[in-house]
Amino acid sequence: MGKNEPFLDPLIEKGFRAGWVSRVPNVMTAVEREEAVARLSPYHHEAVIALGGNLDHFWLSEQVHGNKVVAVNGVSNGEVIKGADGLATNDPNAILGIYVADCGAIYIADPVKKAVALLHSGRVGTEKNILSEGIEVMKQEFQSTPSDLIVTLAPCIRPPAYEVNFAAIIKEQALEIGIKESNYLDCGICTTSDLSKYYSYRTEEGKTGRMLALIGV
Repeated sequence: MGKNEPFLDPLIEKGFRAGWVSRVPNVMTAVEREEAVARLSPYHHEAVIALGGNLDHFWLSEQVHGNKVVAVNGVSNGEVIKGADGLATNDPNAILGIYVADCGAIYIADPVKKAVALLHSGRVGTEKNILSEGIEVMKQEFQSTPSDLIVTLAPCIRPPAYEVNFAAIIKEQALEIGIKESNYLDCGICTTSDLSKYYSYRTEEGKTGRMLALIGV
């Protein structure tokens, strides 16, 4: 797990549990998504446990390139939240996970209300403004205030490797919603820049693994 990923520092410094699992060496992932994720699951589960999490409280969403965000708590029992591309929680036992391989993982943390969200935002999710949906869920469920939130964008595909600069659009959306510019961090890393470290769906023509973004209160 990327324990020292600098883009996680603002979250970790505020006391949140945040993790990022890059490419796992020596695991052959040039297969369909379901099989690739199955092969990587032992390493991903280790990362959840390394964050102090419990697999019974580990939450995943189906990720259908939409903008639905669901608040979760309690025991997950391995359930995948159908139709959702984002999760939110204020459960101190929960760990949220999002898989990416060019799309952006957006971490959201509320240090005032002690709540978090994790979103899957590629080109389509960004067009549908999943960030706005995620923050609306946090406002409704946890009474979060946008100006209190810390928002971090993980490695994702970027120009010139991809024709749509959805990373720039995500920042614009964040500022429009009311996120303070000082509370917004984009790591600036393109997933195509180093295939020894990152998986890239586009570069590897669809048969590749998935990085895993993790966050918990």
